[in-house]
Amino acid sequence: MNVRGKAVRAAADVGLGAVFVAALGYEAARIASSWGSGYWQFNLVAGTVVCAIALVRRRDRARAAVAGLAAAAVAVVVVWFSHLPSQPGPAMALALSVLVAAAVRTLPPLPASAVAAAGLAVAAGSLLTAHSPVSQSGVVVLNGLGWSAAITTGLLRRLRETRRQAVIEDVRREERLELARELHDLVAHHIAGVVLQAQAAKIVRRKHPEQLDDSLTDIETASSEALAAMRRVVGVLRDTDDSAPVLPEPEQLTDLVRRFTRHGPPVRLHLSGNEPAWPPEVTSTVYRIVQEALTNVSRHASHARSVTVNVSQEPECVAVEVADDAPATAIRHRGGYGLIGLRERVEALGGTFSAGQRHGGGWSVLATLPTAQGGR
Repeated sequence: MNVRGKAVRAAADVGLGAVFVAALGYEAARIASSWGSGYWQFNLVAGTVVCAIALVRRRDRARAAVAGLAAAAVAVVVVWFSHLPSQPGPAMALALSVLVAAAVRTLPPLPASAVAAAGLAVAAGSLLTAHSPVSQSGVVVLNGLGWSAAITTGLLRRLRETRRQAVIEDVRREERLELARELHDLVAHHIAGVVLQAQAAKIVRRKHPEQLDDSLTDIETASSEALAAMRRVVGVLRDTDDSAPVLPEPEQLTDLVRRFTRHGPPVRLHLSGNEPAWPPEVTSTVYRIVQEALTNVSRHASHARSVTVNVSQEPECVAVEVADDAPATAIRHRGGYGLIGLRERVEALGGTFSAGQRHGGGWSVLATLPTAQGGR
């Protein structure tokens, strides 16, 4: 998870913790005013335990749900035998709702169903702790609503995540099929080089036999490079990542930029001079990064005044950055499924990928790809 996502989660947990503290304080005050000053301590301790478990649920949602429900069940039993104020109270009911919703959303179907059933049992157990018809009705309704809200929220978020994963898998499948169709071109590119080297070796053997070892070494090197390249690309398929068609030369970026400029904001393309020949899978990925980034600009940042594409050759890698100056209102709409495929493809080839808002305004897509002919 990126830094922004962690910050959002931390802020949500802080807010939830503040709600728990307020609920616990409210319960303690109400119990002290209606039952007396000696009856609120157990309620505060039990509620605090379950609320604390809810706040650390992300470490292990299954264990957190089991621990929280067990603590609530123990509290119900103790209250039943000791004739203390009814449980689960508002704070505990809220914490249980958080735990059950998190479990239903993320756990496999069987454990999620078990947690949901246990939550219903604890909510029904509130019938045992009510001391009058009025309090019975209030406690049961409170816990019933909490359980229903937890199940509804958990199922809706689970459904949304399932649909999102299905879309991602469709994108990956389409990219893998495209790669499979184009894999022949990659094989032909390398094998053609090996064949040419072998043909040259025949001539060398007849005219300069003393140079035959050098020719055979060249054939071995070309074959090793072909094998490494094919392993990387086939590895992308095997790892269910996506890839792009193999394109012949990085100069095709000029044509891509020219086509985009016809219907989008002006693009400044900077290519470092005298680039060495990149491996085909790197060339195709560079092209695809620029293509996807420009497509996102046309879809989500039509008000951008300009776009800059920088492709620079470093000693052992190529760096690609596509940046625009779109206003901040367009930023929140970025980040489609195409960027997910790009990230996985780049990382499968041993590179790094990032996309997000620029400090000076606008949006940037940045990737580095190793150009060494070794493995991943």
